[in-house]
Amino acid sequence: MNNETTAPVTVLGLGLMGTALARAFLKAGHPTTVWNRTAAKADSLVAEGARLAPTIGDALAGGVTIVCLTDYSAVRELLGDAGLEGTTLVNLTSGDSAQARETAAWAEKQGARYLDGAIMAIPSSIGTAEAVILLSGPRPDFDLGALGTVSHLGEDPGLASLYDVAGLTMMWSVLNAWLQGTAMLKTAGVDAATYAPFAQQIAAGVAGWLPGYAEQIDKGAFPAEVSALETDARAMAHMVEESEALGVNAELPKLIKAMADRAIAAGHGGEQYPVLIREFERPGE
Repeated sequence: MNNETTAPVTVLGLGLMGTALARAFLKAGHPTTVWNRTAAKADSLVAEGARLAPTIGDALAGGVTIVCLTDYSAVRELLGDAGLEGTTLVNLTSGDSAQARETAAWAEKQGARYLDGAIMAIPSSIGTAEAVILLSGPRPDFDLGALGTVSHLGEDPGLASLYDVAGLTMMWSVLNAWLQGTAMLKTAGVDAATYAPFAQQIAAGVAGWLPGYAEQIDKGAFPAEVSALETDARAMAHMVEESEALGVNAELPKLIKAMADRAIAAGHGGEQYPVLIREFERPGE
């Protein structure tokens, strides 16, 4: 990888995230060109040293081009007639894996070198180690370290989007579980701030199980080394009953138990919790 920190870069799209990306490049010493449909959005960056490209064609004439727009349709619309031969595009626009693969094939037909990516961060964290930037497609030969912690996931251009969605699944699942517990404890006068440290401890403990559970999933064998799924299902029933008794929404615990019940009915009650992967792999009814 080229570690030259002064390599030129272009950023297309200056929403909150695009502006943060451009500002991080400027701070790291990259000659930075910017373009936005509404040119006035570039004013603050120009004042900080960025160059405003008058046209898309001019913007693409530089080095690596970072694209951060509203969706993949906007990317195709913007770049459709721009002339991509010889350009390197890093598309950090949010979308799904099918869109990423389709856009990669389209860009490559136009003569571009294309990487897809996902930003696992909020704008204010861009430029710090906490900002995780996922890339997939051809292995990059340029340095995007100015943006945060960059991880190349593989040659498949859809991987970054898949990891993005998988990460969001983790995020919302953890938050929803915490909100469920918070709602239950509030009925006893325990506030969210009091419960939060205990919830953090539980979340960290569960996270520690993941490597071992991953081994079971990859081997396709789920020996009950800690507890059997049928034992877990009894605890899930308590969670449903307690929520209902407290007058708290029980949809989430009922969903969790329904999946466990299906796995038990399929003969997996004596296996360990990760056997539920087979329920997650099934298409919804």
